[in-house]
Amino acid sequence: MVDEDTHLLNQIEQQLGIVADVSRAEALLYSALIEGRTKILSHAQPHSVTPAYAKNYRDAEVTLLDMPVVASALNSGRRQKGQQGTLGDGAQVVIEVFPIYAPGNRRRVIGAISIDTSLLEYERHRRRQPAFKRALGQLQFMLTQGQLIGAETLGPFGEHDGLMVVDKTGAIRYTSGVAANLYRRLGYVSDLIGLNLKNIHTHDERLFHRAARKLQCLECESDDGGRHWLRKAIPLFAKPGPSEKLLNIFGRRPRSPEFSGVLMVLSDLTETRRRAQEIRVKNAMIQEVHHRVKNNLQTIAALLRIQSRRVKDPVASIALQDATNRILSVAFIHEFLSDQGSSTINIKDVCQRIVTQLREGIIAPDKRIDFQVSGRSIWLPARQATATALVINELLQNSLEHGFENRGQGDISIVLRDEGDHVVITIHDDGEGLPDAFDAQDLSSLGLQIANTLVTEDLQGSLSFQNNGGATATITFPKAIFGGEEGWNENALS
Repeated sequence: MVDEDTHLLNQIEQQLGIVADVSRAEALLYSALIEGRTKILSHAQPHSVTPAYAKNYRDAEVTLLDMPVVASALNSGRRQKGQQGTLGDGAQVVIEVFPIYAPGNRRRVIGAISIDTSLLEYERHRRRQPAFKRALGQLQFMLTQGQLIGAETLGPFGEHDGLMVVDKTGAIRYTSGVAANLYRRLGYVSDLIGLNLKNIHTHDERLFHRAARKLQCLECESDDGGRHWLRKAIPLFAKPGPSEKLLNIFGRRPRSPEFSGVLMVLSDLTETRRRAQEIRVKNAMIQEVHHRVKNNLQTIAALLRIQSRRVKDPVASIALQDATNRILSVAFIHEFLSDQGSSTINIKDVCQRIVTQLREGIIAPDKRIDFQVSGRSIWLPARQATATALVINELLQNSLEHGFENRGQGDISIVLRDEGDHVVITIHDDGEGLPDAFDAQDLSSLGLQIANTLVTEDLQGSLSFQNNGGATATITFPKAIFGGEEGWNENALS
């Protein structure tokens, strides 16, 4: 296949989607026949109706026996039409196949386009007005020539969008029922057929003239009548007559295609934009709430830190420091939520923040404790991330207070593992290890009680300890559904 052939097929593939939508049918691009077989190079399924086929058949190989209508068009080089049910688990469809010729040579077929319409949609199409049928025929023929310039930039055409056919003078020749209803929202209650766009005070005329001048597909958004609209304009070219076809067959360049009008697509985005704006406002308010909660928690932590410095009892001072770090662990979550505007948190980033806080807050200047956080980024819902942050904070503090109480240096590692449905977090220190009489079920310290309660009741997981060249704590828990409330018990710490 020469470069020009490949270029044309690539153009057609990019333009296939909008034709499938407007045709309310499956649009398939086939390669040329090679030893009785062809390949589906691309398959565009419609957004405007329920697809006739249950799956996409891109890259599927097809034999002569599988799709005889397609094979006939590829063999004869002529448009073919028939009913067939091979694809789509036997779905009965009407197939119309258009051969694709090599540029400048109608004697060599390089592929074919198949428009596969369900029987229901085919019957509906038969009852549509001639102006629309003619425009659709022009659109499908233009696809075989790769003439829908700019079609790849158009968004999909949905079932709630309206269609309008405008001739080259700007006069409206067809409006779909949806389009008529959309224009009623602008105050046009009478029939639009025959009216010229210059007499309709919307942005349609301006888009029409731009598309007619550039001869390419265009899309724009605008406000009309207090509503927000999305418009698409697809220039239409008249089909070539017999004389032009003969010129092409004998290798002579036919004249340029004749502009015949524009197919307009209209979408009312007012409610969509309103909902999007409401979501943006809601998210901004939520982010502001998280920001204020973070500031309040940090203020409380600062007050506790000041209080701990004034307390003369060492036990009370340590208790206040521990409480400060717990509050800051929760504050970190609200900080991430206020900055990212997301309901999910990367727990690896939270670990890094907790490590920084501990390094700056409670490690004595004469100690050299190195931290290492490794593993994949794991995103958790906010409530699950909060519980996880508190557990990690408690276990790290426990390592610092007990593992290195009599040692001046050491290493602490945090390893995150995402095992699909479960998360495994391992915290290991090379300190003094667990005492001989350590019992995981008899947790005497407040910090380990908090950690165990959070893991078993809030995260619905397990917490285990072992000696392994120091102390190792392993947290295992199932992932909660993002945005859900699973794995959180409001009364766990009460």
